[in-house]
Amino acid sequence: MKAIVQDTYGSTDVLELRDIDKPEIADDEVLVRVHAAGVDRGAWHVMTGLPYPVRLAGYGVRAPKNGVLGTDMSGVVAAVGKNVTRFQTGDEVFGKCKGAYAEYARASENKLAAKPSNLTFEQAAAVGVSALTALQGLRDHGRVKPGQQVLIIGASGGVGSFAIQLAKAFGAEVTAVCSTTKIDLVRELGADHVIDYSREDFASGERTFDVILDIAGNSSLSRLRRALTPTGTLVIVGGETGGRWLAGTDRQLRALAVSPFVGQKLGSFICREGYEDLLVLKQLVEAGKVVPAIDRAYPLSEVAKAIQYLEDGHARGKVVIVI
Repeated sequence: MKAIVQDTYGSTDVLELRDIDKPEIADDEVLVRVHAAGVDRGAWHVMTGLPYPVRLAGYGVRAPKNGVLGTDMSGVVAAVGKNVTRFQTGDEVFGKCKGAYAEYARASENKLAAKPSNLTFEQAAAVGVSALTALQGLRDHGRVKPGQQVLIIGASGGVGSFAIQLAKAFGAEVTAVCSTTKIDLVRELGADHVIDYSREDFASGERTFDVILDIAGNSSLSRLRRALTPTGTLVIVGGETGGRWLAGTDRQLRALAVSPFVGQKLGSFICREGYEDLLVLKQLVEAGKVVPAIDRAYPLSEVAKAIQYLEDGHARGKVVIVI
């Protein structure tokens, strides 16, 4: 099969299109013929091995353990392990796998769900980790309720595009923060108010918010707290500083340290990929409450271009790979 492979950590130059063997599946795994795969910031982190704690998280200290990039995908089940009960050959699925940028990938049964009936493979591949992160950030950690004021920083990216729609589905009034060129997109996704960060300051004090989901910002913790109500909740999902060790995670650590001593709830989380939340997203998609916003699609041979496009900050919604 054809796959995008890397032998060392580095820039997009380390990625090569090669012919390799199909992956072998365990008893509780599924082999999927991949039709499309999602691109997110995580692919860049695994490709570069940065920040360094990524390597210690099981990806390989000196070199990648799994040379095939990519985790989000959609496709058709090609084979199932003997303990698999939810799927059979021919089923259309989406979710998380090991090595999505390939013609075939292996996945745990509990990290897949049936593909939403109203989505194409390309759209379904865009859901995965980005939508799960938005869902868990708002529902489980932000605890968004109807009528609340929600601020989404980095609203035009992969996670943000889902967060706008999910917050609206939860009954919140949504304010989206993005750049000038992406205002139309976030309005189309349902944002009630838009702040162009090049012209306005969300922490000016004119408005405060019950929940802030900070996906791609680099604002200080004190500035974020100024935009919160006295009992509001801050959920930090991302924010890059380029450091090789912390790369912005110091804000999350400070938030967790300060939270017990103030009236506001400040924190972060790591997304959990599982069957149950994929089903929640499937239901929301099929009900028309969430629609993947796809910027563009690249062929498998151009994964490097897709990752670079995302890294350069051009993406409006999700970028996908068609296989």
